[in-house]
Amino acid sequence: MRILYHLPLSPFSRKVRLVLAEKRLPFELRVEKTWERRPDYVAMNPAGTVPTLVEDNGFIVPDSAVICEYLDEAYQDHPLLGHTMAERVEVRRLVAWWDGKFAEGVSRGLVGEKHLNRLAGRGYPDATLLRASYAALRQHLQYLGSLAEHRQWIAGAHISLADFAAAAHLSAIDYAGDVDWAAVPSAKDWYARVKSRPSFRALLADRVPGVAPCAHYANLDF
Repeated sequence: MRILYHLPLSPFSRKVRLVLAEKRLPFELRVEKTWERRPDYVAMNPAGTVPTLVEDNGFIVPDSAVICEYLDEAYQDHPLLGHTMAERVEVRRLVAWWDGKFAEGVSRGLVGEKHLNRLAGRGYPDATLLRASYAALRQHLQYLGSLAEHRQWIAGAHISLADFAAAAHLSAIDYAGDVDWAAVPSAKDWYARVKSRPSFRALLADRVPGVAPCAHYANLDF
């Protein structure tokens, strides 16, 4: 069985889980507490980060960006990187936006600092970083809303890795109810469509010890 080493609230792990599910590829989840720096895991992924994918034949693919590119090349029945050169550029641009700019400005504070650091026993979150992360989140939601207003999906006419990257980050933050969806209705409508897909069901069933999900987290209609 294909194995994905992950953390439930890791946006990068969630992105890969969505891609695997969207491509209908069976897999087993194994939680990896990256802060423990387990030698066997570091041998597979020297960066010590999640996710890491191990194929049935033992082939190891580390890092969410590498995994997603690999999956789209190896399993082409449900392409998620775009159909034309222009689409592929736009999908990659937006994936880089969410996994780079959004991850650093928002997810690092509202997921890493607020939740993952506590799970790792690293003390209380930095209040200044949290305030900056909430402010950045509002700006990103406005951008997402503008994309959703003018496109069927955020990168164009087809659902793509860009949608799953954005939804992965936002779902990790929404777990604790930290996304003000009412402020940007077009972003909310887009997210409702993404999380209504069958590939999202497992994420909505996630429960993290010591962190209760908000009331609407698993509600498809908010």
